[in-house]
Amino acid sequence: MKIDVKDFRVPSGKKVRLSKWPTVVKPVYTSKAEYQELLEKHVAELSSLQQLHYASNRYALLLIFQGMDSAGKDGAIRHVMSGVNPEGCEVFSFKQPSAEELEHDFLWRTTCHLPERGRIGIFNRSYYEEVLVVRVHPEILRNQGLSEELRDEKTIWEERYRSIVDLERHLHRNGTKIVKIFLHLSEEEQRKRFLARIDEPDKNWKFSLADIHERKYWKDYVKTYEACLEATSTRHAPWYVVPADDKENARLIVSRIVLDALEDLKMAYPKTTAKRRAELQSIRKQLQKK
Repeated sequence: MKIDVKDFRVPSGKKVRLSKWPTVVKPVYTSKAEYQELLEKHVAELSSLQQLHYASNRYALLLIFQGMDSAGKDGAIRHVMSGVNPEGCEVFSFKQPSAEELEHDFLWRTTCHLPERGRIGIFNRSYYEEVLVVRVHPEILRNQGLSEELRDEKTIWEERYRSIVDLERHLHRNGTKIVKIFLHLSEEEQRKRFLARIDEPDKNWKFSLADIHERKYWKDYVKTYEACLEATSTRHAPWYVVPADDKENARLIVSRIVLDALEDLKMAYPKTTAKRRAELQSIRKQLQKK
């Protein structure tokens, strides 16, 4: 079964109702062996494209992963990017802002880690937390040091959406390809994964009481994600809603999205000039001398 990434892309300017987006779809693999084979194929293709991306040094690629707790962000990044040369790729995970970060605008801490040309940057959570978790928990906003005027909840979210869209448009104009992936997990599947984290000793470290606390706000998060996806999925920086109940299937879809993003870039290995060829021939003659 061929993966068509357009099936998962959020159309620009359209209403988003996550209840109409599936959390599970027909698998693109028929067995674990076939899944492994397909993933290895995607990883190999990605490795080859990344080498070309690095050598051409014309664009940057920014991948943003968002999703509910236990949606599989870490696993997707680890498996899909397993064949990528670490010299050309960096992963950043954004947790609660530090005191220093709160002294700046809400985009500052992530802007510092944007990828250079020729490199892939991966944000595990991102500046989108400032219109997601902060919107679900307004007490966080009240403690961010903003003046009362600047944190007016009647206007702040639309203003932050505008800031994000403007930033992403600016990055696009300057050679950064942005791909945003929302791993769409069902509430029931999250419950099962939380239980697995409790029952399996090797997964205990992944679980905290904060996870259960946030689960109480599931409906609020759904509404907030809908508003965010609707306001910030654009032609130049689209959101993809990836069904995440099946981890293996989600990884194959994610890898296809990343491959398509790289294939869309106009990349080529640098051409050797006549002067450079002459220089190389001179070096070759020196190396041939005994």
